[in-house]
Amino acid sequence: MAAIEKFSEQGYDATTVDEIASAAGVGRRTFFRYFRSKEDAIFPNHEEVLGRIEQLFATADDRQNPLEVACAGVGLVLDSYLADPDVSVKRFALTRTVPSLRDKEVASVDRYQRVLATYLRARFQAAGDPLWDLRGSVAAAAVAAAHNHVLRRWLRSGGAEDAHAHAKEAFALVIDAFADTPAPRPDAGDDESVIAVLKTSAPLSEVVRQISQALHGD
Repeated sequence: MAAIEKFSEQGYDATTVDEIASAAGVGRRTFFRYFRSKEDAIFPNHEEVLGRIEQLFATADDRQNPLEVACAGVGLVLDSYLADPDVSVKRFALTRTVPSLRDKEVASVDRYQRVLATYLRARFQAAGDPLWDLRGSVAAAAVAAAHNHVLRRWLRSGGAEDAHAHAKEAFALVIDAFADTPAPRPDAGDDESVIAVLKTSAPLSEVVRQISQALHGD
């Protein structure tokens, strides 16, 4: 919170680690026990959330729908933002204007998606899906996209919208899109790829529909 307040008041580049530490009532050495850099100070819990997601996946019942488990996992990320709306909204404002903070946020999203993909690929492979690698990667991207859509909508509202209700709707779209594992098409090779061309303004429902259509060969 001290870092976010300082960045907001005087700008990211003009703020030093010493100023953040002083505002937080700690010394410089104490600061560096917890954070490697000043940008790390406003993203303090990504490692913890990643660990919780990995634990959820490791203990999930194999009889559960893997997409439902994946959505529950990424729901932990959403909850971490909703736990402190004031910090989350202010951090979002900063990441929109400071390139290094935006890059940090993008890197964290990529890590979540890789964890999702690893879990989903393993589940689809275990189920005998001939397209387990492709389907796992595409499904992970869809889950991440649904989460990011809901989170950014909530952040742009200043934390006023019902994020959980929107997340339930978005995750249902993804789960429905991957509800059935299709049999391999006669002409399908091991190196088959799925390509979808979409406008950046396309609504989430259209993204999910086209991905589902491509995977099912419709």
